[in-house]
Amino acid sequence: MSRHITIVDEKLRKTAQDALNNPTPQDSPTSPALDKLTSLGTELWLDTGNLEEAQGLWHKDFTALTTNNTLANQVVQTGVLDEVAREALADLRTYGGGLTEDEMVMELGFIVNCHIALRLVKAFGVKVSVELHPAVSHDIGRTVAYAERYYAICPERFIIKIPLTPEGYCAVAQVRAKGIPVNYTLGFSARQNYLAALLSGPTYCNVFLGRLNAVIADNGWGDGVNVGEKAEMATQVMLREARATGKTQTKLIAASMRSAAQVSSLAGTDVYTIPPKAVKEFLTNNPDPASISSQVDHKFEVSFSSAADVSRTNAFWDVDEKFKAFAAELVTKGGVNLTGNDIRLADSEHGTKLFYPFTEQEMTDVRTKGKIPDLARWPGANSPALDDLMTQSALQSFIVDQGALDEHLLSILRAS
Repeated sequence: MSRHITIVDEKLRKTAQDALNNPTPQDSPTSPALDKLTSLGTELWLDTGNLEEAQGLWHKDFTALTTNNTLANQVVQTGVLDEVAREALADLRTYGGGLTEDEMVMELGFIVNCHIALRLVKAFGVKVSVELHPAVSHDIGRTVAYAERYYAICPERFIIKIPLTPEGYCAVAQVRAKGIPVNYTLGFSARQNYLAALLSGPTYCNVFLGRLNAVIADNGWGDGVNVGEKAEMATQVMLREARATGKTQTKLIAASMRSAAQVSSLAGTDVYTIPPKAVKEFLTNNPDPASISSQVDHKFEVSFSSAADVSRTNAFWDVDEKFKAFAAELVTKGGVNLTGNDIRLADSEHGTKLFYPFTEQEMTDVRTKGKIPDLARWPGANSPALDDLMTQSALQSFIVDQGALDEHLLSILRAS
């Protein structure tokens, strides 16, 4: 291990120990409606890296927080961690001889991300989900290495977020084999998470349900109502059955919630990561706890316009026999033994269309459009499956936000 990594990680571990040993908990109110959700088996996580924002919304029912590249960038752009970055830069220059400018920025990003999460640990004493730099999303070795580093800083509280890519499936399997908790993020469908649960066994997987509603509505394929909810519940039922038969212990996160209505309508889902806006709306509405009941197994109805290619939306909630055969083949080989290209090849051979071979220009088009893709750009049977397209759009949007974060750190580096 490089000397600078040893020095940096030792200092971060000391910061973590301070957060654990000298917490600054605040008096937190209770909410009967949130209490009811937890009584139905739903863990409640707050989806923000902003300490002050979290303090204004925190209730006793919350048990964790989530951060990601976008949320971390929002915190970094305030300048609140600039001094942390400058101090870390001094260590890197002293002990990190030979590091390139890009490597320095990568290390600063790791350090700052740890500090964002540890501020939350100190304030609330709960687990925090921390996300890797998207630059490692297609590199199994680097993903595993950074996952191990993050976890070693605060094994008592850190959950490692790894994005859904072919290499991600393999890296998650290796990281889980080491006993490290993983939040396998940027999932949008039951079939993506079916493969993840059986092949890699992440602690948590996700359906970014709000974005599913938005992609249908924004592209005129319908009003978008219940699209994400249907995908979420199909995934929840699938995982519940897989857990009952001992195939996995993976839990499902309802991510990207957009409204208080979704907080109520998905009651009984394993975990919620609720953004501040939805929390505020839910608490302001103060729903009667008696009106909240488990919605697991609820059949959500979705309506589409004549413009919709309804057959393509099935990718969000169907796990057909062809896909099960594809997954079974990979599971037999073992996730820890596979490469990303092994998964791509099997996907091609089975015709399951889980991973489209995007060209550089196509990736640029995805990145330019943002989180919600323009489906007119991707018509017909030869286009990416919609769940894959949504995952790529999400990953590319994180790359953009991480780029802004990196630019801020680079400006500190060059000014120091």
